[in-house]
Amino acid sequence: MRVDLLEHTPHPERAIATAARICYAPIGAEELFESLEEGEVHRMVRLVVGSGHLSAVEHASFSFAIEGISRVCSHQLVRHRLASYNQQSQRYVKYDKGLPFITPPSIERVPEAKAKFEKLCQDSVDLYQELRELGIEAEDARFIFPHASETKLVMTMNARELLHFFSLRCCDRAQWEIRAMAMRMLKQVQKIAPVLFENAGPYCVRQPCPEGKFYCGKPWKKGNEAPGSGSE
Repeated sequence: MRVDLLEHTPHPERAIATAARICYAPIGAEELFESLEEGEVHRMVRLVVGSGHLSAVEHASFSFAIEGISRVCSHQLVRHRLASYNQQSQRYVKYDKGLPFITPPSIERVPEAKAKFEKLCQDSVDLYQELRELGIEAEDARFIFPHASETKLVMTMNARELLHFFSLRCCDRAQWEIRAMAMRMLKQVQKIAPVLFENAGPYCVRQPCPEGKFYCGKPWKKGNEAPGSGSE
């Protein structure tokens, strides 16, 4: 898995503080943006996040390049509708030379299961190539690929949606692949906007767990990392 922060609002915390202050300031946004002291920027960011008045947080956005995830993971990701996505197309990209697959750790650990899994994936590639040689268009031949197929995409989210995303996907109950991806994302945005994301993570960082009877019993602490969540 590879997750890279491609681009972001140049001064995300200052943009958020400016948006929050403009509602009450007698001066213009440009003057506010330039004149706010760093301490005031931090105070305003903490105020809007802590109060739950998050409209100002939407003025900061972050774009990620994500590779080496499965279609299982990307199907979960696009359920976060307040984001923009562009994903590698199996309709237009031809896989006549093969296609990588993502193997779940639970399968990786069992030799017999791993062998069967890899055979099925390779069989799908072989059949894809046979179909293409028979004149079947890629958009139809792709139907035989499993959800384990590797995919690549670019995603942009505003900071408000990112905070929500981290609340759900950094949780111990999240599926392992999207959790590892979320942890990589969180680690990178914290370097850019440390005050904005200082309490980002699953709900249990900030409040009692809302999962009820599904509570995992393992409260998450800042600094925790999912397996494999280091930068790559």
